Order: sequence, then C-alpha cells, then structure tokens
Amino acid sequence: MTTEAAHEMIGLIRAALEAAVEGIRPFVPGAVSAAQKSRGRGPVTEADHAADRILRESLLRDGEGWLSEETVDDLSRLSRRRVWVVDPLDGTREFVEGVPEWCLSVGYIEDGRAVAGGICNPATGEMFLGSRLTGVTRNGKPVKASDRPHLAGASVLASRTETQRGEWKRFEGDGFTVVPMGSVAYKLARVAAGLADATWTLSPKNEWDVAAGVALIEGAGGVVRTLEDQPVEFNRKATLYSGLIAGGPHLYREMRKHLETPVQEALSAYARG
Repeated sequence: MTTEAAHEMIGLIRAALEAAVEGIRPFVPGAVSAAQKSRGRGPVTEADHAADRILRESLLRDGEGWLSEETVDDLSRLSRRRVWVVDPLDGTREFVEGVPEWCLSVGYIEDGRAVAGGICNPATGEMFLGSRLTGVTRNGKPVKASDRPHLAGASVLASRTETQRGEWKRFEGDGFTVVPMGSVAYKLARVAAGLADATWTLSPKNEWDVAAGVALIEGAGGVVRTLEDQPVEFNRKATLYSGLIAGGPHLYREMRKHLETPVQEALSAYARG
C-alpha cells in the first residue's frame, strides 16, 4: 500500500464509521434490550446488527474478504489478500449498561497484517484513525504511543470484566496504576493515542476484537504482540488468540519480564482449552 492509498483507506474507514454511528443513533445506550449469544458469548443488540450491515455495505469491495463478530464466517476470506476485520460494536455489555466504554472497530488487513484501522467511541466523541504509513490521529490531531521508559508509574488499562473476576489483584502494589475499562478495542485505541501507557489481557481474544487497535498502536509507534511473543497475524482460520500485550515502544520488554509467570499460566490454561 502506498501512502496515498493509505490516506484514501483512512477516508473510507472514517466515512463508514460515521455512517454506522448515524445508523445506530436511534438505539440509546443504557436503554436498549439485549439478547444472549449462544455458548455464553455475551450480549448482542439490534445496534450490533445494524452497525454490521452498514459497515459491510460501506467498506466491502470486489476481491476483498470480510470477518465480523456479527456475520457468519464462511471462510471464503482465506483466499483473499485484503480483508476487513470488524467488530461493529465492541463493548456491548457497556453499551447496554450505559457505560461510555464501547466503540465501533474497523481493521484493514493485507497479507495477514493490520495496516490501517479506525475506532470510534460515539459516547465520548472520539475518532481514532491511522495506518503504518500515515501515523495516527485522535479527532484529527496527530498522536503517538507513550514514550514512558519504565512500568513504574505507568497507567495500565485493564479489562473491567477481568478486574471484577479478581484477575488483576496479583498486580496490586506493583508500582503502576490499573484503570478498569470496557471494550478491548477502545483500550487499544487509547494506548495508541498515548492516553494510557499499556494494556494487556491474559484471556483469549478474537481477531475482530483487536484488528483495528493493532493497526493503530503499530501506526503510532507502539508494540503489540501475542502472549507467545509473536506478531499479531490476521485472517487465520482459527480467529482466537491466547491474549495480547500492548504498550509504548520502551515498555514492552519490561512488561514481558514482569508478566512472565502470569503469561505462562495463561498459556497453559489456553492449551488446555
């Protein structure tokens, strides 16, 4: 992708997100009904489905693949070099509860890598857009990942659900501030914008949860890797990751060392299924 093409892609993503936000405006956060997905996969609302439809209509072009949390995956995407990986409404639980920590998330993949993305939180009025070639903006202003050199004093965004389950108690007194937050995509966007220093999850996540956020963090100069310490690759047949560690470029190695034991425990649990 050329720089000119990247700018065009970002414009396409912005327009699609704006259209989807307008399309779900009739659904009021905190006053919308939800159904439960099968196999305990969490809540879903009509807003999720409406956003999915609008994003697909706005984004998908001939020759491209599609992977979305709210669309049945027919695996035809595996034969495509360019694929959209989308979460139409990440943080549905927060949306239903009226907590302003949900977003619409769009990632564009080329040859397995997240090259451009956009994340919009209508509740806070934030639009994060960017690519590896253009850098990243928040509401039109350039942003960068944190340049903090050490974990001491850092602000680390944690899954609200994981903290409620007590999974972050082990980090109390470790010298950094833990900030519980909803949507994983929104957490990644805030790390990309330097509004927090790092985030990690030791629980499995799907491609659609993180595609846009990975594109933004890497475009903003940050680092994101799997718990296996591998680059995050996309458009795989199995869409689930063991977990992720993300942060500013100077923090990553210290985070890996600090999380060595929790990561090994998480990987063992992941391997057991």
